[in-house]
Amino acid sequence: MTLELPVLLTLDQGTTSSRTLAFDARGRMLASSQKSIAQSYPLPGWVEEDPEEIFVSQLDTLLEVMDQLETRYAIGPAQIAGVGITNQRETVVVWDRQTGRPVYPAIVWQCRRTAEICTRLREAGHDDLVRQKTGLVLDAYFSATKWMWLFEQDPALKQRAEQGEILAGTIDTWLIWRLTAGRCHVTDVSNASRTLLMNLLTGQWDDDLLDVFGIPRAMLPHIVPSAGHFGVIDPSLVPGGLKLAGLAGDQQAALFGQACFAPGLTKNTYGTGCFMLMQTGSQPVFSQHGLLATVAWDLGNGLQYALEGSVFNAGSAIQWVRDELGLIASAPEIDRLAALVPDSAGVQVVPAFTGLGAPYWDMHARGLICGITRGTNRSHIARAVLESIAHQSQDVLELMQQEAGFNIPALRVDGGASVSDLLMQLQADVSQIPVDRPVMTETTAFGAAALAGYGLGLWPSLDTIAGLRQQGQMFLPGESSNHRDKQRARWQKAVEASRLIGSGEDS
Repeated sequence: MTLELPVLLTLDQGTTSSRTLAFDARGRMLASSQKSIAQSYPLPGWVEEDPEEIFVSQLDTLLEVMDQLETRYAIGPAQIAGVGITNQRETVVVWDRQTGRPVYPAIVWQCRRTAEICTRLREAGHDDLVRQKTGLVLDAYFSATKWMWLFEQDPALKQRAEQGEILAGTIDTWLIWRLTAGRCHVTDVSNASRTLLMNLLTGQWDDDLLDVFGIPRAMLPHIVPSAGHFGVIDPSLVPGGLKLAGLAGDQQAALFGQACFAPGLTKNTYGTGCFMLMQTGSQPVFSQHGLLATVAWDLGNGLQYALEGSVFNAGSAIQWVRDELGLIASAPEIDRLAALVPDSAGVQVVPAFTGLGAPYWDMHARGLICGITRGTNRSHIARAVLESIAHQSQDVLELMQQEAGFNIPALRVDGGASVSDLLMQLQADVSQIPVDRPVMTETTAFGAAALAGYGLGLWPSLDTIAGLRQQGQMFLPGESSNHRDKQRARWQKAVEASRLIGSGEDS
């Protein structure tokens, strides 16, 4: 392979691992490194991570990729144009400005500890204000209630935050602050739009929202565009003074990496959860039925928006089949097991391990397996799990088309579980539209690199970036509409049962 210089790096800090990837100027991946990070579950529904482990693992992978580039291609820092960062969204970190040490574990986006706070705020009548100003809903998923919970546990911490002694941010902010040795305390508009604290129209922190959640402005980072030079990695950590020039939350980065630059273009990322985003242009689409209006990116010339639906459990459901049920030894084996039967024989799995996301936003829903008979075997359960991922995504897709008013010609897909041919075919059958999987499914990482490249002028136009995307395989719908309609009806009944179980548990 003939390299086309310069090289761009991406720091991809995800929910379960930290990765660094290198791309050449034609968007081809040259090197990668990955390190897992541990999660802890102090109480049911709580999810935490160690901020120090997050940073150290990310730095280790960056140094490893630089070693790979030097060893394989004789590429040093001088040939690296810049670095993009993409990250798990909504996860929060709080740290001491003076020492740089976290004062509490990172509270992960999956954590449900603030469900009662959300209920309290909703009962106090704040739901409409939040929807109107942020495009989001009052849910434990988002960042603000996590900080609110910390301050309720430790009022002295809030006082220190008001005095500027305590800093806070999402994972992007934490990484940048550490990588720049405390010189840059920033976030981009896509990450800020997920906190419940940013006004969706102005792209700035909103005083009314800060007041609702009791969040001191002094602790929050400065909001910057998603593309453009905003910092330099400290040479004591990484040689070369590498420029930080691209920044976006993981789902927005994937939307950019999938070249969804025109309104109506839609992607679905199959990771721990499923995250479907439709680009809606320069105007946000405010959902009336549980989807989220969010910032897609700002390239320095104004905000672009997206409509989003979040499925909480997708790849995590496959992990559950592996780790808790023991039906498979590795995640890819689920395809082989599920393919042993022609269908799930009426078995439905609703993986509401942490409640249900869009369009239900039911924090109390519980997972279930139903429709089993004496003839049900592990292949039926495996296939039902894959079907559940497709059905959850279709719940979002149907509503997205209705509310945005755009017809989706094809669903662009990426993420770890998108390598499953069976799952992608099930998605095409359930959705009755083509599913478009690119040659390179690392679109989240590439999206962050592309933002950096665009911000530094390496790629002069969005058309140039779009030209780098290569279509891999197109999965076409094969099921009859009658069979598909029956499947959808069974799925919706199972979801109703899942929600009924949760409501009964709390009564």
